[in-house]
Amino acid sequence: MSDPAEGTPPPEPSGGFAPDCRRCSRLVQFLDEVRAEHPRYHAAPVPSFGPVDARLLIVGLAPGMHGANATGRPFTGDYAGILLYATLHEYGFASAPESERADDGLALHDCRITNAVKCLPPQNRPTTAEIRECNGYLAAEIAGVRPRVILALGKVAHDAALRTRGLALARHPFAHAAEHRLDDDTVLVDSYHCSRYNTQTGRLTPAMFRRLFARIREQVS
Repeated sequence: MSDPAEGTPPPEPSGGFAPDCRRCSRLVQFLDEVRAEHPRYHAAPVPSFGPVDARLLIVGLAPGMHGANATGRPFTGDYAGILLYATLHEYGFASAPESERADDGLALHDCRITNAVKCLPPQNRPTTAEIRECNGYLAAEIAGVRPRVILALGKVAHDAALRTRGLALARHPFAHAAEHRLDDDTVLVDSYHCSRYNTQTGRLTPAMFRRLFARIREQVS
């Protein structure tokens, strides 16, 4: 697997990201409004983070208003990233346990993070049409990265990952810690999203997340 600190990393997966994408009119209008209110925010489609030949690909929902939408890096600067990056560091997937800024020097090892929807949606709720419109980018990324494990953070990410393979959602129900074999090389693993609501209510605890990552570490080792 490539190390971003050594040599030149492989090129980005073809078709996996379009920094100037304006396909979804509702999201375009909302980002224009956010950019006017917060001119220093990234306020644009958020690129994936991590090596393109990673064996672990993490799929989240969408950028958070004051997190990835502000910093330009997935799960960076928002509450959802606290548990995620601490756990990634604990299991050797990240060089540091905190991700506060896109220029903080943190590097991912054998792990890449993306989102089912690349742009900030109003109230963090993308429409079904927006999720489907963005699914081609996710499909291209998965095809280019060819991960051994895809970790879906939440049902939206779970469904989006299945749609990239044209698989029936009803045959692969979402459940925390569930595993779904996509093909001979790739398994989809489900987790409750590491959102503020889920972690503060105890729906997702650090112990639950660690057990999940212990299993993932076995699968990619």
